[in-house]
Amino acid sequence: MDKPVTPRAAALGPRRRDRHGRGMRGPIAPPQVPLAASRADVFADLVQDSVERLERRWPQLADIDFLVLEVPRLDGPGQAWNDEAVPLGGTISAREGRPARVVVYRRPVEIRTKGRDERAALVHEVVVEQVAELLGLTPETVDPRYGEDQG
Repeated sequence: MDKPVTPRAAALGPRRRDRHGRGMRGPIAPPQVPLAASRADVFADLVQDSVERLERRWPQLADIDFLVLEVPRLDGPGQAWNDEAVPLGGTISAREGRPARVVVYRRPVEIRTKGRDERAALVHEVVVEQVAELLGLTPETVDPRYGEDQG
């Protein structure tokens, strides 16, 4: 007499192999490898590198929040930008116990750059310009190398 095959009980634990015997699929690279970093994470790192570079010269930047947003948004009626002037960054003044903020918009910066080095240079330029606006200084005062080709 044939014995029926009983289904595998779910209580035995997770399956260790797929149906082809190759094992369960996992990530392509471990999390500490740069391949595993998302584009947003890499971009945030570029902003952080730029801020750290400026903080050596301007310690008061520790009191400013630096944010990365995907795209700029229009907050009210009458606020618009034309096709040629999508903002790459912006500032929000300190108020009501909240620190001042510098915002860098990831997608507009990415669209205007081709490689990592070019992107890093543009991110730094945007951060310098926004910090200069917030502090009431010229970009050249904030970073004496502002405007130089960094290549």
